[in-house]
Amino acid sequence: MTTESAVRPVDGAAPGRLGDPGRSLETDPRVHPGVVAALAPFGLAALASAPPVSVRSTHEELLEFIAAGEAGFEQLFDALMAGLPDVKGVVSETRTVQAADGHEIELHVTRPEAAEGPLPGIYHLHGGGMVMMGATSAAYDRWRRELAATGLVVIGVEFRNAAGRLGPHPYPAGLEDSATGLRWATDHAAELGVSHIVVSGDSGGANLALALTIKAKREDFLSAISGVYAQCPHIHGKWGHDDEALPSLAENDGYFMHGDLLQVLAELYDPGAANIDEATCWPSRATQADLEGLPPHVISVNELDPLRDEGLDYYRKLLAAGVPTVGRMNMGLCHHGETLFRATMPDVYAANVHGISSFAHSLK
Repeated sequence: MTTESAVRPVDGAAPGRLGDPGRSLETDPRVHPGVVAALAPFGLAALASAPPVSVRSTHEELLEFIAAGEAGFEQLFDALMAGLPDVKGVVSETRTVQAADGHEIELHVTRPEAAEGPLPGIYHLHGGGMVMMGATSAAYDRWRRELAATGLVVIGVEFRNAAGRLGPHPYPAGLEDSATGLRWATDHAAELGVSHIVVSGDSGGANLALALTIKAKREDFLSAISGVYAQCPHIHGKWGHDDEALPSLAENDGYFMHGDLLQVLAELYDPGAANIDEATCWPSRATQADLEGLPPHVISVNELDPLRDEGLDYYRKLLAAGVPTVGRMNMGLCHHGETLFRATMPDVYAANVHGISSFAHSLK
């Protein structure tokens, strides 16, 4: 792990598939061997293929594709977490929050079993492109437990998705649920034993974490957020393989996920790109005015992730707006690599848990 820097090739050629279109995670010289060890048994270290649907498919076809994909990802997450030792010394409970329209939002709260006094809180938003997966997934349940074991109260939000078993609810449903849950957690901080709250998420959850912070500024509840920790943010909204401003899209295309899948997820979350210029839908569109005065951020990206460069771009925008911001890059990792591969890269996994915990403990 290193601070943000330019990504350079290691063999004199352009990096990744820019230098060799046939490269995959199995053959890229930059890859961490733990990535291949984790994914190869499932056939996922080879280049990912394009999905059988596209933005030109019907909405029903897209929903069917995501339903099947979500089930496959859940099985993968279960398998990656299988056989790991239990996380000792933490307890969990579920709280239910009523939204303004009457639907219920589950908050999964995990804390140290013998905690004394208020602790920093992590308000966690799971990944899945705002379209699939859930807080109860094995990988996210494990992540919350590992974080809680470091002396944190971790609140996992079961927000509505744009597809899958918690859908179909496109933007802004998931964001509104995230805001409702955050307001509730702030109002019940003493009851939860929380001193302050850091909003965190990975991939689509990082989108919601960043968007929620912009929304909080606009709607005057920014005091609820002491900091933001965004991992592998999925925030651009309109991806193309030839986007010169985001070379990682082509450089790492097919590494664990195909670029065309990003377009499918975006179509479900924001049909017809109706909100492509709205920063609370796609935070990469945030202006300096949106960002000025925001609390401290950490933007964490992975070297072999197609989404790497949109995260780096947001990091630079935050700095330009005067926001206290740290940039981190996980070398040799693909998308989700720091949260999924606990078994094959325990040191990398632990370092990322420690990074979030240290950030939360450093704030007041």
